[in-house]
Amino acid sequence: MRPAGADEAGRGSLFGPVYAAAVILNPDDPVEGLADSKTLTAMHRQRLAIEIRARAAAWMVAWVDAVEIDRINIYQASRLAIRRAIEGLCPAPDYLLVDALTIDLPLPQDAIIKGDAKVASIAAASILAKTARDEWALRADADYPGYGLARHKGYPTPEHLEALSRLGPAPLHRRSYAPVMAALQGRLA
Repeated sequence: MRPAGADEAGRGSLFGPVYAAAVILNPDDPVEGLADSKTLTAMHRQRLAIEIRARAAAWMVAWVDAVEIDRINIYQASRLAIRRAIEGLCPAPDYLLVDALTIDLPLPQDAIIKGDAKVASIAAASILAKTARDEWALRADADYPGYGLARHKGYPTPEHLEALSRLGPAPLHRRSYAPVMAALQGRLA
């Protein structure tokens, strides 16, 4: 049996894509220290991401951009990103373990609440999705200065909300999110 764990990162961000990863761990080469990515330091996540990519039987990272998030909503976009990650696995999995979601694929699956804290393959996926999204946000910070993306990764921190109010939304802001809509209305008024 080849179970794949899957999770997403960036669901609550106001800016940019939602990322997802799927991982089939190698039972003969376990990665020690896997945990929910939100509980790990950035440095620890980076170290584990390198190990996961080197030692997993298969892994894939995928995303859905802000335009599509606005078109289909973040819940459906998260599911789509996870589906894309799973479909990119080689070898393909025969069972899915997903953090709190079901995915439209003809595979047996379990949606596990807080799965990133309970299941090693979901934790591994959580780490890959989070590190990929954080790396994307660091690159985006250079293209969209003034928003502080390198620090808060697009999440609605006071710093980001202030920049959004002062600068208005950038092209990669999620227009369907309330703070971005409010900034758009404020700039149009």
